[in-house]
Amino acid sequence: MTNRRVFINSLAAGVLAAAVDRARAQQPAKVWRIGFLSSLSGPTAYTDALRDQLRSLGYVEGRNLAIEYRWTAGADERLPAMATELVQLKVDIIVTHSGLPSAAAKAATSTIPIVSAATGDPVGTGLVASLARPGGNLTGLSLLSNDLTGKRIELLREFAPKATRVAVLAMKGTPGTPLLLDQLRTVAKQMGLTLTVQEVNEVRALAGAFAAIQRAGAQLLIVQMVPFTVDNSKLIVDLAGRHRLPAMFEARRFVDEGGLISFGPNMSDLFRRAARYVDLIFKGARPADLPVEQPTKFEMFVNQKTARALGLTVPQSVLLRADEVIN
Repeated sequence: MTNRRVFINSLAAGVLAAAVDRARAQQPAKVWRIGFLSSLSGPTAYTDALRDQLRSLGYVEGRNLAIEYRWTAGADERLPAMATELVQLKVDIIVTHSGLPSAAAKAATSTIPIVSAATGDPVGTGLVASLARPGGNLTGLSLLSNDLTGKRIELLREFAPKATRVAVLAMKGTPGTPLLLDQLRTVAKQMGLTLTVQEVNEVRALAGAFAAIQRAGAQLLIVQMVPFTVDNSKLIVDLAGRHRLPAMFEARRFVDEGGLISFGPNMSDLFRRAARYVDLIFKGARPADLPVEQPTKFEMFVNQKTARALGLTVPQSVLLRADEVIN
Protein backbone atom coordinates (compact mmCIF):
# COMPACT_ATOMS: atom_id res chain seq x y z
CA MET A 1 0.00 0.00 0.00
CA THR A 2 2.83 2.35 0.90
CA ASN A 3 4.57 1.70 -2.42
CA ARG A 4 1.32 2.29 -4.24
CA ARG A 5 0.79 5.62 -2.40
CA VAL A 6 4.33 6.71 -3.25
CA PHE A 7 3.75 5.80 -6.89
CA ILE A 8 0.45 7.73 -7.00
CA ASN A 9 2.02 10.76 -5.28
CA SER A 10 4.94 10.69 -7.70
CA LEU A 11 2.60 10.38 -10.64
CA ALA A 12 0.47 13.27 -9.34
CA ALA A 13 3.56 15.39 -8.81
CA GLY A 14 4.71 14.63 -12.34
CA VAL A 15 1.31 15.48 -13.80
CA LEU A 16 1.21 18.72 -11.77
CA ALA A 17 4.72 19.70 -12.87
CA ALA A 18 3.81 19.03 -16.49
CA ALA A 19 0.66 21.10 -16.09
CA VAL A 20 2.64 24.00 -14.60
CA ASP A 21 5.14 23.81 -17.47
CA ARG A 22 2.31 23.86 -19.98
CA ALA A 23 0.71 26.83 -18.25
CA ARG A 24 4.00 28.69 -18.27
CA ALA A 25 4.51 27.90 -21.94
CA GLN A 26 1.03 29.18 -22.71
CA GLN A 27 1.55 32.47 -20.87
CA PRO A 28 2.04 35.24 -23.41
CA ALA A 29 5.55 36.66 -23.66
CA LYS A 30 5.98 40.30 -22.65
CA VAL A 31 5.16 42.69 -25.45
CA TRP A 32 7.62 45.57 -25.37
CA ARG A 33 6.14 48.92 -26.39
CA ILE A 34 8.23 51.57 -28.12
CA GLY A 35 7.01 55.10 -28.68
CA PHE A 36 8.60 56.69 -31.77
CA LEU A 37 8.48 60.49 -31.95
CA SER A 38 9.58 62.41 -35.04
CA SER A 39 9.05 65.68 -36.88
CA LEU A 40 8.94 63.79 -40.17
CA SER A 41 5.73 63.00 -42.01
CA GLY A 42 6.17 59.22 -42.07
CA PRO A 43 8.53 56.24 -42.27
CA THR A 44 11.88 56.46 -44.05
CA ALA A 45 14.79 54.14 -44.79
CA TYR A 46 16.10 55.14 -41.35
CA THR A 47 13.06 53.82 -39.50
CA ASP A 48 13.22 50.67 -41.64
CA ALA A 49 16.81 50.19 -40.45
CA LEU A 50 15.68 50.54 -36.82
CA ARG A 51 12.94 47.94 -37.23
CA ASP A 52 15.17 45.54 -39.13
CA GLN A 53 17.82 45.67 -36.42
CA LEU A 54 15.25 45.22 -33.67
CA ARG A 55 14.00 42.15 -35.52
CA SER A 56 17.53 40.74 -35.70
CA LEU A 57 17.78 41.24 -31.92
CA GLY A 58 14.62 39.18 -31.39
CA TYR A 59 11.96 41.90 -31.20
CA VAL A 60 9.25 41.16 -33.74
CA GLU A 61 6.23 43.40 -34.24
CA GLY A 62 3.02 41.51 -33.68
CA ARG A 63 4.73 38.99 -31.42
CA ASN A 64 6.73 40.64 -28.65
CA LEU A 65 7.00 44.22 -29.91
CA ALA A 66 4.60 47.06 -30.61
CA ILE A 67 5.65 50.47 -31.93
CA GLU A 68 3.49 53.55 -31.42
CA TYR A 69 4.46 56.07 -34.10
CA ARG A 70 3.85 59.78 -33.74
CA TRP A 71 4.70 62.06 -36.69
CA THR A 72 4.24 65.83 -36.63
CA ALA A 73 4.80 66.30 -40.40
CA GLY A 74 6.59 69.55 -39.60
CA ALA A 75 3.93 70.84 -37.20
CA ASP A 76 6.35 70.80 -34.28
CA GLU A 77 3.96 72.67 -32.01
CA ARG A 78 2.27 69.25 -31.68
CA LEU A 79 5.39 67.62 -30.20
CA PRO A 80 4.61 68.27 -26.49
CA ALA A 81 1.12 66.80 -26.83
CA MET A 82 2.39 63.78 -28.76
CA ALA A 83 5.15 63.16 -26.22
CA THR A 84 2.64 63.36 -23.39
CA GLU A 85 0.38 60.93 -25.24
CA LEU A 86 3.20 58.38 -25.48
CA VAL A 87 3.88 58.76 -21.76
CA GLN A 88 0.19 58.19 -20.99
CA LEU A 89 0.28 55.02 -23.11
CA LYS A 90 2.97 53.78 -20.69
CA VAL A 91 5.41 52.82 -23.42
CA ASP A 92 8.56 51.09 -22.19
CA ILE A 93 10.88 53.41 -24.11
CA ILE A 94 10.71 56.43 -26.42
CA VAL A 95 12.90 56.60 -29.52
CA THR A 96 13.30 60.06 -31.04
CA HIS A 97 14.67 61.51 -34.25
CA SER A 98 16.45 64.88 -34.00
CA GLY A 99 16.60 67.62 -31.39
CA LEU A 100 13.08 68.98 -31.01
CA PRO A 101 11.39 65.57 -30.51
CA SER A 102 14.15 64.62 -28.05
CA ALA A 103 13.59 67.81 -26.06
CA ALA A 104 9.81 67.28 -26.09
CA ALA A 105 10.16 63.68 -24.87
CA LYS A 106 12.55 64.71 -22.10
CA ALA A 107 10.18 67.45 -20.98
CA ALA A 108 7.30 64.97 -20.89
CA THR A 109 8.98 62.31 -18.71
CA SER A 110 11.92 61.90 -16.38
CA THR A 111 11.36 58.18 -15.85
CA ILE A 112 10.69 56.52 -19.22
CA PRO A 113 14.01 55.85 -21.01
CA ILE A 114 14.61 57.89 -24.18
CA VAL A 115 16.95 56.91 -27.02
CA SER A 116 17.73 59.71 -29.44
CA ALA A 117 18.66 58.07 -32.74
CA ALA A 118 20.19 61.19 -34.32
CA THR A 119 20.75 64.51 -32.56
CA GLY A 120 23.15 67.17 -33.76
CA ASP A 121 24.69 68.27 -30.45
CA PRO A 122 23.01 66.73 -27.39
CA VAL A 123 25.47 68.40 -24.99
CA GLY A 124 25.28 71.86 -26.53
CA THR A 125 21.47 71.76 -26.57
CA GLY A 126 21.29 70.58 -22.96
CA LEU A 127 19.81 67.15 -23.60
CA VAL A 128 22.63 65.37 -21.75
CA ALA A 129 25.25 66.42 -19.22
CA SER A 130 28.09 64.92 -21.26
CA LEU A 131 28.63 62.30 -23.94
CA ALA A 132 30.43 59.96 -21.54
CA ARG A 133 27.94 60.35 -18.70
CA PRO A 134 24.62 61.56 -20.07
CA GLY A 135 22.79 61.40 -16.73
CA GLY A 136 19.00 61.46 -16.59
CA ASN A 137 16.82 59.29 -18.79
CA LEU A 138 18.12 60.14 -22.28
CA THR A 139 20.99 58.68 -24.27
CA GLY A 140 21.63 57.69 -27.88
CA LEU A 141 23.64 58.91 -30.83
CA SER A 142 25.04 62.27 -31.87
CA LEU A 143 25.22 63.32 -35.52
CA LEU A 144 28.39 65.38 -35.05
CA SER A 145 26.78 67.75 -37.58
CA ASN A 146 28.48 70.93 -36.41
CA ASP A 147 31.90 69.31 -36.21
CA LEU A 148 31.67 68.44 -39.92
CA THR A 149 30.81 71.99 -41.00
CA GLY A 150 34.33 72.91 -42.08
CA LYS A 151 34.75 69.71 -44.07
CA ARG A 152 31.49 70.29 -45.92
CA ILE A 153 32.48 73.81 -46.94
CA GLU A 154 35.92 72.61 -48.02
CA LEU A 155 34.42 69.90 -50.23
CA LEU A 156 31.86 72.23 -51.77
CA ARG A 157 34.47 74.89 -52.43
CA GLU A 158 36.46 72.41 -54.50
CA PHE A 159 33.74 72.81 -57.15
CA ALA A 160 34.21 76.60 -57.16
CA PRO A 161 37.61 77.52 -55.68
CA LYS A 162 37.14 81.23 -56.42
CA ALA A 163 33.80 81.46 -54.57
CA THR A 164 33.71 84.13 -51.86
CA ARG A 165 30.08 83.99 -50.74
CA VAL A 166 28.31 81.03 -49.16
CA ALA A 167 24.72 80.79 -47.95
CA VAL A 168 23.14 78.48 -45.41
CA LEU A 169 19.53 77.35 -45.42
CA ALA A 170 18.74 76.57 -41.79
CA MET A 171 15.76 75.59 -39.68
CA LYS A 172 14.24 78.36 -37.60
CA GLY A 173 13.46 77.44 -33.99
CA THR A 174 15.30 74.13 -33.64
CA PRO A 175 17.77 73.81 -30.71
CA GLY A 176 20.76 72.90 -32.87
CA THR A 177 20.47 75.79 -35.34
CA PRO A 178 22.20 78.52 -33.25
CA LEU A 179 25.11 76.13 -32.61
CA LEU A 180 25.39 75.31 -36.32
CA LEU A 181 25.30 78.97 -37.32
CA ASP A 182 28.01 79.87 -34.78
CA GLN A 183 30.20 77.15 -36.24
CA LEU A 184 29.49 78.25 -39.81
CA ARG A 185 30.35 81.86 -39.03
CA THR A 186 33.65 80.79 -37.48
CA VAL A 187 34.58 78.53 -40.39
CA ALA A 188 33.48 81.08 -43.03
CA LYS A 189 35.61 83.76 -41.39
CA GLN A 190 38.63 81.45 -41.30
CA MET A 191 38.17 80.70 -45.02
CA GLY A 192 37.62 84.31 -45.99
CA LEU A 193 34.01 83.69 -47.02
CA THR A 194 31.00 85.97 -46.60
CA LEU A 195 28.10 84.09 -45.02
CA THR A 196 24.42 84.66 -45.78
CA VAL A 197 21.87 83.04 -43.46
CA GLN A 198 18.26 82.19 -44.27
CA GLU A 199 16.20 80.50 -41.55
CA VAL A 200 12.86 78.95 -42.47
CA ASN A 201 10.28 76.68 -40.88
CA GLU A 202 7.47 76.80 -43.46
CA VAL A 203 7.28 75.44 -46.98
CA ARG A 204 5.82 78.69 -48.28
CA ALA A 205 8.96 80.54 -47.06
CA LEU A 206 11.39 78.47 -49.15
CA ALA A 207 10.99 80.31 -52.46
CA GLY A 208 11.53 83.66 -50.74
CA ALA A 209 14.58 82.33 -48.90
CA PHE A 210 16.20 81.25 -52.17
CA ALA A 211 15.39 84.58 -53.78
CA ALA A 212 17.10 86.36 -50.87
CA ILE A 213 20.11 84.06 -51.18
CA GLN A 214 20.38 84.94 -54.86
CA ARG A 215 20.08 88.68 -54.15
CA ALA A 216 22.94 88.35 -51.66
CA GLY A 217 25.13 87.00 -54.45
CA ALA A 218 25.79 83.64 -52.80
CA GLN A 219 27.80 81.26 -54.97
CA LEU A 220 27.54 78.15 -52.77
CA LEU A 221 24.85 76.73 -50.49
CA ILE A 222 24.90 74.63 -47.32
CA VAL A 223 21.59 72.99 -46.34
CA GLN A 224 21.04 71.99 -42.73
CA MET A 225 19.57 68.51 -42.38
CA VAL A 226 16.56 68.52 -40.09
CA PRO A 227 13.20 66.76 -40.51
CA PHE A 228 11.81 69.86 -42.27
CA THR A 229 14.48 69.81 -44.99
CA VAL A 230 14.26 66.02 -45.31
CA ASP A 231 10.49 66.16 -45.81
CA ASN A 232 10.91 68.94 -48.39
CA SER A 233 14.10 67.64 -49.98
CA LYS A 234 12.77 67.55 -53.56
CA LEU A 235 11.54 71.14 -53.45
CA ILE A 236 14.81 72.37 -51.91
CA VAL A 237 16.89 70.52 -54.50
CA ASP A 238 14.74 71.93 -57.32
CA LEU A 239 15.08 75.48 -55.97
CA ALA A 240 18.86 75.12 -55.68
CA GLY A 241 18.96 73.97 -59.32
CA ARG A 242 16.68 76.77 -60.48
CA HIS A 243 18.94 79.35 -58.82
CA ARG A 244 22.03 77.55 -60.14
CA LEU A 245 23.50 77.07 -56.67
CA PRO A 246 26.01 74.27 -56.04
CA ALA A 247 24.63 72.84 -52.79
CA MET A 248 26.04 70.64 -50.05
CA PHE A 249 23.69 68.31 -48.19
CA GLU A 250 24.17 65.87 -45.32
CA ALA A 251 22.54 62.71 -46.70
CA ARG A 252 22.27 60.72 -49.92
CA ARG A 253 18.51 61.28 -50.21
CA PHE A 254 19.12 64.82 -51.48
CA VAL A 255 21.67 63.71 -54.06
CA ASP A 256 19.35 61.00 -55.36
CA GLU A 257 16.78 63.75 -55.96
CA GLY A 258 19.24 65.93 -57.88
CA GLY A 259 21.38 67.62 -55.24
CA LEU A 260 25.04 68.13 -56.10
CA ILE A 261 26.88 66.52 -53.18
CA SER A 262 26.30 65.12 -49.71
CA PHE A 263 28.68 64.31 -46.90
CA GLY A 264 27.73 63.04 -43.48
CA PRO A 265 27.14 60.14 -41.14
CA ASN A 266 25.45 57.00 -42.44
CA MET A 267 21.97 57.61 -41.01
CA SER A 268 20.74 54.03 -41.38
CA ASP A 269 23.76 52.88 -39.38
CA LEU A 270 22.86 55.31 -36.58
CA PHE A 271 19.30 53.97 -36.42
CA ARG A 272 20.57 50.39 -36.36
CA ARG A 273 22.81 51.32 -33.45
CA ALA A 274 19.84 52.97 -31.74
CA ALA A 275 18.15 49.55 -31.77
CA ARG A 276 21.08 48.20 -29.76
CA TYR A 277 20.47 50.88 -27.12
CA VAL A 278 16.83 49.82 -26.96
CA ASP A 279 17.88 46.19 -26.47
CA LEU A 280 20.33 47.08 -23.68
CA ILE A 281 17.70 49.14 -21.86
CA PHE A 282 15.08 46.39 -22.21
CA LYS A 283 17.64 44.08 -20.58
CA GLY A 284 18.11 46.37 -17.60
CA ALA A 285 20.69 49.02 -18.54
CA ARG A 286 20.05 52.60 -17.40
CA PRO A 287 20.22 55.43 -19.96
CA ALA A 288 22.29 57.49 -17.51
CA ASP A 289 25.03 54.84 -17.69
CA LEU A 290 25.07 54.43 -21.49
CA PRO A 291 27.45 56.92 -23.16
CA VAL A 292 26.17 58.89 -26.12
CA GLU A 293 28.00 57.49 -29.15
CA GLN A 294 29.21 59.33 -32.21
CA PRO A 295 29.09 58.29 -35.88
CA THR A 296 31.66 55.79 -37.07
CA LYS A 297 30.55 55.52 -40.71
CA PHE A 298 30.59 58.52 -43.03
CA GLU A 299 29.64 58.65 -46.69
CA MET A 300 29.88 60.99 -49.65
CA PHE A 301 27.71 60.98 -52.75
CA VAL A 302 28.03 63.14 -55.86
CA ASN A 303 25.57 63.74 -58.68
CA GLN A 304 27.55 64.11 -61.91
CA LYS A 305 24.46 64.99 -63.93
CA THR A 306 23.71 67.91 -61.62
CA ALA A 307 27.31 69.11 -61.86
CA ARG A 308 27.02 69.18 -65.67
CA ALA A 309 23.73 71.07 -65.47
CA LEU A 310 25.43 73.69 -63.29
CA GLY A 311 28.36 73.94 -65.70
CA LEU A 312 30.74 72.40 -63.18
CA THR A 313 33.34 69.69 -63.40
CA VAL A 314 33.50 67.28 -60.46
CA PRO A 315 37.09 67.56 -59.17
CA GLN A 316 39.11 64.38 -59.40
CA SER A 317 39.87 64.65 -55.69
CA VAL A 318 36.13 64.47 -54.96
CA LEU A 319 35.53 61.61 -57.40
CA LEU A 320 38.24 59.54 -55.73
CA ARG A 321 36.74 60.02 -52.27
CA ALA A 322 33.07 59.58 -53.18
CA ASP A 323 31.31 56.41 -52.06
CA GLU A 324 29.21 56.62 -55.20
CA VAL A 325 28.93 58.91 -58.21
CA ILE A 326 25.44 59.19 -59.63
CA ASN A 327 25.46 59.83 -63.37
